[in-house]
Amino acid sequence: MTENIQVFIQNSIRIETAQGAIYVDPFQMKETPKDAAFVCVTHDHYDHFSADDIAKVACESTVLIVPEKMEKKAREVAGMVSKIITVKPGESYAVDGLSFETVASYNLLKPFHPKSAEWVGYVFLVDGKRIYVAGDTDATKEAKAVKCDVALIPIGGTYTMDPKKAAELINEMQPAVAIPVHYGNLVGKPSYGEEFAALVKEPTKVEFKIKF
Repeated sequence: MTENIQVFIQNSIRIETAQGAIYVDPFQMKETPKDAAFVCVTHDHYDHFSADDIAKVACESTVLIVPEKMEKKAREVAGMVSKIITVKPGESYAVDGLSFETVASYNLLKPFHPKSAEWVGYVFLVDGKRIYVAGDTDATKEAKAVKCDVALIPIGGTYTMDPKKAAELINEMQPAVAIPVHYGNLVGKPSYGEEFAALVKEPTKVEFKIKF
């Protein structure tokens, strides 16, 4: 179910689909594949919106998808992509054959990711499966309401959930597979993955995609 998903570092993710490769928040990419059909950005922090890394994955046909309030900033990379699509939380979209939904992504008590910014996570429909890339979020009511088969959830603490809070969210959501992200690099120890896995209950299985 997850063999088409790669996680690099932070929230940098690649999903292979029939419509081509989706990159979410490409960051510190070691290679220059230039094979993105879509680049989806969750919010405008430097480790999620990186012009240098978009340049490494984008080609002349790439569609860039960003939160609406990022439109001006996204124009920094307009020359690298074919077009820019803006989105708002809580909506459904179909873009060039890719169907996806957006989910509000924000902190409940921390100041780093305000709800007012209208940043997003994405639920992609891929081969009949729903893949949720949460972005930098806490265990919000919107996240708890997501129905998905695979959930890529931040566990690094500081700016997002820590392993305990992330596991509590997953245990409420009960996806078939949970993949921890956003740890072991800028924030969160590599051991956080095992801490998270130990707290996740059946029927959800935890898979590790980040290689340390």
